[in-house]
Amino acid sequence: MATRRNVILGAGIGAMSLEGAMADQGAGDVFAIRQVQADLARYDGFGAKASGGAGDDASGAWLAGELQGLGFAVSRQVIDVPYFEAGAVSLALGDKVIGALAQAPVRLTAPGGLSGPLVRLETWDGSKAATGMIAIARLPYGRWSTRHAGAVGKVLKAAAEQQVGALVLITDGPTGEALALNAAPSAGEAFPILAVGSREGDQLAAAAARGEMALLRIEGVSGRRSAFNLVGRLERGAGRRLVVSTPRSGWFGCMGERGGGVAAWLGLARWASSACPLDLTFVATSGHEYENHGGEVFLRSALAPRPHDTALWVHLGAALAARDWHEAEGRLAPLPSVDPQRFLVARPQLVASLRAAFAGQPGLEAVYGDEAGAGGELGEILAAGYPRAFGILGAHRFHHSPNDDMRCVDAQHVASTGRALLSGVQVLLA
Repeated sequence: MATRRNVILGAGIGAMSLEGAMADQGAGDVFAIRQVQADLARYDGFGAKASGGAGDDASGAWLAGELQGLGFAVSRQVIDVPYFEAGAVSLALGDKVIGALAQAPVRLTAPGGLSGPLVRLETWDGSKAATGMIAIARLPYGRWSTRHAGAVGKVLKAAAEQQVGALVLITDGPTGEALALNAAPSAGEAFPILAVGSREGDQLAAAAARGEMALLRIEGVSGRRSAFNLVGRLERGAGRRLVVSTPRSGWFGCMGERGGGVAAWLGLARWASSACPLDLTFVATSGHEYENHGGEVFLRSALAPRPHDTALWVHLGAALAARDWHEAEGRLAPLPSVDPQRFLVARPQLVASLRAAFAGQPGLEAVYGDEAGAGGELGEILAAGYPRAFGILGAHRFHHSPNDDMRCVDAQHVASTGRALLSGVQVLLA
């Protein structure tokens, strides 16, 4: 086995009946593998998708052009997000320099960094054992996504109580790499936070046991900037609306995390523009990595449709159709199959129909009612009271990793999932 690093359409349909429209998928297969592959490659080409950055803005402009070509009227809803352009970000033990990620919202160190002894952060009492020091804490193994997860919150609380000078989070996950964690868009802790991979965990624990000196640096440019939600509307005078949403931003390239959702969103837009008689709203939000900030702003705005006017809301979240990997002794090897660690959550009255539509889709065939709960934007959509809504969300093995690239997604998986989505939408609308 090799390590991960070495593995390398048309106008409105007027008064057409709903049943007839649902039976007519329009010209061609909107989830043809060649089309899906082209969409994935285009999204990948924009590079890193941090909210309000060049890649996020360019991908939003591309999607806007695609919707306009299908007859949608598009608008941009401006949101305000934090940003960080990295300079020197590292943790040094003598001559040994460990690569790391600055955890958002980023707090910079003074020029030259922060020097101090390493100490293991203890979370079971309120002692001041780590006061002013560079504390390390190892998260339990998992596919980490947010700093608001219970285990992370416990560590951050202890670090604040013990008045650490800085915190180093060892994000123990499948890749062994440092993972970025989603964060609220407001100010973070009073101390800098670095994330490092689990490969360095044992070395750091031993260094902390010896009280070795370390130099932690988080230097660069941080502040706030504008990003935008893309909102496309196609009005037919139906009085009932299909809404399809997906986030398009993320910490890195986000191909396994976001690529499948973006491609499926486009496929559904191509189908709906020519074959669905309802009013349409298609939303591609930014600000996802700041705890669904863009989605929350949209839901609270006049642009969001009213729940009782919404025939169906479909949300396409993370890891819609990411690749699976063999995991053995800290190494990963790609598989031809889709990662089943993805979930389909729906209002209870939709569950039976969706189970039929997604039969044979690993992970998605076990449709959960919303009583099971849902994270991310889907949870907020359900909490907002939309009576007919469902969505997909998950976390693949390279979730929030800098190496979440094209090798983490396969057009065939996205196409297969897209066709199941389309089948489910057609059944629920008919």
